[in-house]
Amino acid sequence: MMAVRREAQGNPVVAIVDAYSTARHLAPLFHGRGYDCVHVQSTAKLPEDAYTFRSENFIDNVVLSGDRESLVTAIAAHRPVAVLAGADEGVEVVDFLSERLGLRTNGTALSHVRRDKFSMVEAIKAAGLRGASQTLATDGASLLRWYGSCGFERVVVKPLHSTGNDGVFFCQTEDEVASAFDQLVGTDNALQRKNNAVVAQEYLEGVEYYVNTVSVEGRHFVSDVHSTSHLNVNGILDLLGGSQLLPRRGPVQDELTAYAFAVLDVLGITNGPAHTELKLTPDGPCLVETHARVCGADLPLLVRSALGESQLEWTVDAYVNPERFDDPRRSDYVIDRHAVCVNMISSGSGVLVAYPKLDQLRSLPSFHAALVRVAPGQQIDRTVGDFSYPILIHLLHPSLTVVERDYATIRYLDGDGFYQVAKCGLLPDGRGKTNRECGLTLSQWKR
Repeated sequence: MMAVRREAQGNPVVAIVDAYSTARHLAPLFHGRGYDCVHVQSTAKLPEDAYTFRSENFIDNVVLSGDRESLVTAIAAHRPVAVLAGADEGVEVVDFLSERLGLRTNGTALSHVRRDKFSMVEAIKAAGLRGASQTLATDGASLLRWYGSCGFERVVVKPLHSTGNDGVFFCQTEDEVASAFDQLVGTDNALQRKNNAVVAQEYLEGVEYYVNTVSVEGRHFVSDVHSTSHLNVNGILDLLGGSQLLPRRGPVQDELTAYAFAVLDVLGITNGPAHTELKLTPDGPCLVETHARVCGADLPLLVRSALGESQLEWTVDAYVNPERFDDPRRSDYVIDRHAVCVNMISSGSGVLVAYPKLDQLRSLPSFHAALVRVAPGQQIDRTVGDFSYPILIHLLHPSLTVVERDYATIRYLDGDGFYQVAKCGLLPDGRGKTNRECGLTLSQWKR
């Protein structure tokens, strides 16, 4: 139990499980509506994204120690009016708590389908939706047999349970498939679960999109839709380079949202937020995966600046003011300013000394914000996925042409000369040593 850092105001209570990453912004919004918040920590050891946790926003922090019945008792004492998930690792706990406490819930019957990436795709295919050809492998030999007979030149190998791009490998040879299996099985993923199996899927050709939604008693509403761009860099075939907010309506958006709604129905996501990643293949939309929580990487903050509200506000409304969803205008947002999120990509590792060109980037007409994850003096790693982007840049402007030009400029700047990195040697895993490991101060690095 962590120290209580916020005094209870005697207000009704909302419980948030794993309020990390973007979900750290939920509690202040509930406070603004007159609710206190209790935090539930679903793991004894905090995950990688837990550095974002803000304990001062909660009147209590209850840690799940393995005994779920004790957790029910502890949370019931606060008499919550709602329980919702902030991060992937909390989804199954939320389903259990909300069901046991008789609150609005997605229930536990399909909890495993919402978190098990193999079962998720099998479920939508059984319902007649387009889904990737795939296999579940617990041993390398069976995985290689599948790869040899699947007929796909390129496949994706990833953990059965995880989040973001953690442990995702793009493979096009037997050696790469075998190596991906060996690097995953037996190791802990980003959710602190042991990888006992891997999912291997056909590589889906096409542009990837996000459809962010909020559901109320089985009715689904779109808060925002994004297209994404990817790069083949740092040994990663499809490294996410950025995302662009799209208008709510259009032939592509209508096709994507209809498919996403069908996926939510199959997965039993009837209440609360969801972040659905899908590709528009030559055969139509196809699911990458759906997460029963708000969109990550602080993307809703950019959406809020562009639209006036985001999935965060929609989520709070779903639990404390669901009547707003009866307004037919709610589902069609209008873009006042065009928005793009740019993921900056480091090609090397070491101790970050400075971002020499950051001021040049800040001077761009559409620059809105820089979300700095790695500051000078800290370890910077080669970017290979969600947990290693050093900076996220938010662009915002009434002119789409200006935003697109600035995005191209940033991609040009994000190369040699953008990162001043000092190295004193390499660790066995290839990462640069930190200044502490080298016994030097940051001022010595600068010399």
